[in-house]
Amino acid sequence: MLASSSIVSFWTFTSRILGLLRDIFFTSLLGAGIALDAYVVITKIPNVFRRIFAEGAFNQAFVPVLSEYKENNSEKEVKLLINNVFGSLCSILLIITLIVLLITPVFVLIFAPGFYAEPIKKDLAVDILRITFPYLLFVSLVALSGSIMNTYGKFSVPALTPVFYNLVLVCTVVWIAPHYELPIYAIAWGMFAAGCIQLLIQVYPLLKLNLLPNFSLDLKHPGVRKVAYLMIPGVIAGGVSQLNMLVDTILASFLPTGSPTWLYVSDRLMQLPLGIFAIAIGTVILPKLSSLHQTKDQKSFSMTMDWALRLVLLVGLPSIVGLVVLSEPIILTLFERGEFLPFDTSQASLSLIALAFGLIAFMLIKVLTPGFFAQQRPQTPVKVALAAMLLNALLAWVLAFYLGMNHVGLAVASSIAAYFSAVLLLFILLKNKIYHLEPGWFIFLGRLGLACLIMFLTVDYLNVEILAWRELEQLTRFINLLFIIFVAIASYVLVLWILGLRLTNLKG
Repeated sequence: MLASSSIVSFWTFTSRILGLLRDIFFTSLLGAGIALDAYVVITKIPNVFRRIFAEGAFNQAFVPVLSEYKENNSEKEVKLLINNVFGSLCSILLIITLIVLLITPVFVLIFAPGFYAEPIKKDLAVDILRITFPYLLFVSLVALSGSIMNTYGKFSVPALTPVFYNLVLVCTVVWIAPHYELPIYAIAWGMFAAGCIQLLIQVYPLLKLNLLPNFSLDLKHPGVRKVAYLMIPGVIAGGVSQLNMLVDTILASFLPTGSPTWLYVSDRLMQLPLGIFAIAIGTVILPKLSSLHQTKDQKSFSMTMDWALRLVLLVGLPSIVGLVVLSEPIILTLFERGEFLPFDTSQASLSLIALAFGLIAFMLIKVLTPGFFAQQRPQTPVKVALAAMLLNALLAWVLAFYLGMNHVGLAVASSIAAYFSAVLLLFILLKNKIYHLEPGWFIFLGRLGLACLIMFLTVDYLNVEILAWRELEQLTRFINLLFIIFVAIASYVLVLWILGLRLTNLKG
């Protein structure tokens, strides 16, 4: 599992670095202005549907059923299941895409009502959504392919695919967009092209597995009905968590210009540890847990979850320290150039700190949720997600508007709601004896706490005031930042090694 997680983490890391490069070029070309605000808000709409239908509910419902068919049925029956699921998914997504393209202004009004106060923002938003929404169809089929490959122990291609998405957008923003009168349109078409390329990459690996889907539509197929049965609560759970994001997006559309961009920059930085580690671990353990559930090996099931939780804490806690202490130097070094000004750096760093404090909760949710879906018990995450959504909406309004914290209030609300979800999910797993704490947790947490303290003192000592950072040349800033990060990692790993933590403890 550690080897598989490492493969996924490596390609995710590559993708996220390219994504960071993409965002640096975005902010440099467009700044925290109307065009980037519109793009950031509107592209969340297809991405929210994607996380519901592709990476979220669909993946968590389909992998356990496919694992069950793989264990208990013939190859012909497995292929029939894949064909019918492919046909059903295509049909649903085509209908949704056509509806959105026909009534695009209505969707903009629903998801970004604040834009209607500014006609330029509204018109931009409508155009961008029409160009980018078909991406949902492409990326959902990519997720279907990834689910098939992951179930068969093939993790490289699904993890590699997002690299091409970011690579296409980097090429678009560097070489194509600057030649347009409105560069944001070129970027939107780049997103559409990236979806097509991602889908084409899946064909050869599926052919090698002899599992390339053919279109077949039988809604009465028992496997399809089971996927749908598991997916419905998953859609609600995934929809609720994505609705949290949309609540923030809707509220951000009423905040001063620049707020959506500041939140976007903060979120992208926080997605580095979240995507590279937590999502990678969650991706690997879902098929593993599904297989263990089929063989009724409850002890190994619990030990797998314990391994995942320890690995998340091992990476998540020092990530919080780094993002909080170096929030402003990181944003200054990566984004402050062109149209992205010092004021934007200051505002984005505040929301990054607020989100960073919730990082460990966001990571825990990614590895706790597969424990329920692997056992085909999706109702519990639904209830927890609904409660967290209500809490997030209430806190977002109170903090952002009533207390005047603006975009920082939205970030704080998201972090608090994430801790609420993570604690509740863990409590339910323990109470229902799905997961048992393995021995050694007290010592493990003590080691992490001491290592994080030494790392904090190291980073704080090496860090300098922000004015001093701003006086440095761009290359010098980057070198200094890398130096601090590498020294921080080295101090953290060294302290853990001195305290007796070894790689053999993490193999799973």
